[in-house]
Amino acid sequence: MEFVPASFESFKVVGAGLAAISLAGAGAGIGIVFHALITSFGRNPDLRGQLLQLTLMGFALTEAMGLLGLMVTFIILYK
Repeated sequence: MEFVPASFESFKVVGAGLAAISLAGAGAGIGIVFHALITSFGRNPDLRGQLLQLTLMGFALTEAMGLLGLMVTFIILYK
């Protein structure tokens, strides 16, 4: 069975769409991180500096995973 080049383009678009789903996960992850921060502030306001530092670390790691998914999406589309 032989594929025409147009079918490969459609496979690329479907693959890029599936890779872009990771951006929704990153958005949900960031929401969860900041929800935990607000809850932690309410329970123990004395640890504000340490909690903020850990939250920013979690935010950075979650955002990095989202950017990795976006990078994979663009690699699939434009390579």
